[in-house]
Amino acid sequence: MMPVLESIIKFGTDGWRGLIAEDFTFDNVRICAQGVASYHKRLGLGNSPVVVGYDTRFGSENFARAVAEVLVANKIPTLLCTSATPTPVVSWNILSHQAAGGVIITASHNPAEWNGFKYRTSYGGSPSPEIITALEEEIGIAEPLGKTPTKEPLADKRQQITNLDGKDSYVNHLRTITDLGPIRGAGLSLVIDAMHGAGAGFLSTLLDGGSTETRELRSERNPSFPGMHNPEPIANNLRMLSTAVGNSAADVGLALDGDADRLGVIDNNGNYITSLQIFALLAYYLLEVRNIRGPIIKSITLGNMALKLAHIYNVPIFETGVGFKHIAPMMVGQDAILGGEESGGYAFRDHLPERDGILSGILLLDLIARTGKSLSALLEELYGLIGPHHYDRVDLKFDRQDRQTLISRLNDCPPKILAETRVTKIDHVDGIRFHLEDGAWVMLRFSGTEPLLRVYAEAENLERVGRILRDAQDFVGI
Repeated sequence: MMPVLESIIKFGTDGWRGLIAEDFTFDNVRICAQGVASYHKRLGLGNSPVVVGYDTRFGSENFARAVAEVLVANKIPTLLCTSATPTPVVSWNILSHQAAGGVIITASHNPAEWNGFKYRTSYGGSPSPEIITALEEEIGIAEPLGKTPTKEPLADKRQQITNLDGKDSYVNHLRTITDLGPIRGAGLSLVIDAMHGAGAGFLSTLLDGGSTETRELRSERNPSFPGMHNPEPIANNLRMLSTAVGNSAADVGLALDGDADRLGVIDNNGNYITSLQIFALLAYYLLEVRNIRGPIIKSITLGNMALKLAHIYNVPIFETGVGFKHIAPMMVGQDAILGGEESGGYAFRDHLPERDGILSGILLLDLIARTGKSLSALLEELYGLIGPHHYDRVDLKFDRQDRQTLISRLNDCPPKILAETRVTKIDHVDGIRFHLEDGAWVMLRFSGTEPLLRVYAEAENLERVGRILRDAQDFVGI
């Protein structure tokens, strides 16, 4: 029996990602696909279909076909999307086709030179750490073999791949679980930034037919993602959207990341609304406006706003490590009404235990339509309940060889004072988080996909957030 070697392919926060043509190659993608096939057969799921989708990145459709060919070579029924498809749409089709799981070729919000391999479970959500370990074991077995079933002639196997256009099914599902009438009839002016990603056209299609007007930016495919560092809906990448909202006096700007599982928001004044604020507004929408009760799940970096709301409305709230690999299983186990993480991904009961930027945008618009209030007014209303909260994040690049030195510095020499405030508590739930005496906090965590040290901070005003971030950056010396 061949010994199992440690795989060079590792799944980070959400799947495996690599530089195209350097480590993200057809051979490595096929090895990942073989790992999925072997994992499914180990569980006795070899006769159940797998959904395969892809985003708008360079070569994604070709990598997706390579995955499909490996699966059918393993005699696993395969449904292959016929065009670039958002991750939540693939996840929904896993459920609607009762599939054993799914694969999406996407690097989500990474820069253009990256691509990635995401795996989704039978419930349409991110795999748990235990499932990831099992997948990596199977990938590790496939790697040293140097040969997967795709090396065989495949002409006779391609007819086993079933083409899938699952967009209509997803759109019809959203129409079933939401009431789009109030939004369509609210007479809102919306600007939608697809960021050249797979989510182009979905929000406009859903909202068509009323007095609300939509205008799309960057809706065409462009794998180089011009005009932005990466297709991540954060402030630095949404200047075009902010300008468009201001110039057209729009009510709101919504942005979707490369695979449309994350949402970014610009308010009626052209200001960027942070993910912590959006998550709190969505929680407020469910708890106050919709009068829905149930647990809430949040990542550790998503701040204190939702914690305070959960206390006010007397609902349980659970914190997890970063990533839906932690959030999704807990959402299923707790039957949670809402789950979210700092990167702008939010999930909802009666839909998927998975991030969905499209549905998140719809529900945020429903909050505006039902209350008749602007986003800026709603945020002030929220502050009236829980006090002001502000947040920011910086990403610090480092050489991969310096990682261990940085880890040692964080663990061995933690600061006692940051921004002239005493550090009262340190925790290591995911990375390292410093709690300050005045209730502010700062957290440092290594990215699961890139050589980046992410530094997060929350405080009562933006000036103080900035000071905390600067002191934390001085501490690590990057």
